[in-house]
Amino acid sequence: MIDLHTHTLFSDGVLLPSELVYRAKVKGYKTISITDHVDYSTYDYVIPRIIKVSQILTEQYAITVLPGVEITYVPPKLIKDMAEKCRNAGAKIIVVHGETVAETVPPETNHYAVQAGIDILAHPGHITKEDVLLAKENNVCLEITTRHGHNATNKEVASLAVECGTKLVLNTDSHEPENLMDEEKIKTTLLNAGLDLEYFKIMQQNSYDIAASKK
Repeated sequence: MIDLHTHTLFSDGVLLPSELVYRAKVKGYKTISITDHVDYSTYDYVIPRIIKVSQILTEQYAITVLPGVEITYVPPKLIKDMAEKCRNAGAKIIVVHGETVAETVPPETNHYAVQAGIDILAHPGHITKEDVLLAKENNVCLEITTRHGHNATNKEVASLAVECGTKLVLNTDSHEPENLMDEEKIKTTLLNAGLDLEYFKIMQQNSYDIAASKK
């Protein structure tokens, strides 16, 4: 399995990177990205440390660990600049914290994110068809999430993405060890999103394609 959206205690997760990665390996993960929340105040602190531990854990635990970020609550018009700074600092996977219905995310975050050269728009809430089409045009994957609250609009996101031909990925947005993927969590999430298990294979391949492009 592959999961490109997880958190450690470098933001609001509860685990050290080493523990998160080893627990993921035990669960059957082959690839994981650590994407802690960042903005202008933290990206230059978080990214070098995630890069360092990712290299160590990839070698020692035989699981591919990709350093990434989740750009969070950055003023929408500055998302592209923030994404470029994170890339230049060495982040391989760029996720943006989309307009989830579970929080008061700045309006137009989705719109500016899908044009910012990012990889994944996380939990995009009531995303517009225009922005779904922009995501397709700019090769940005939309996230179907297993995370409670954020997952309330999975079916809406999935339906628009399938209609428009926009790529989807399945991520956990893990903050605790119990959040990591397992068979039951995958089946329930897909069912509630109106997708079948065959589509899980497509979403996993989309994630592997993102990961492969960063090597």
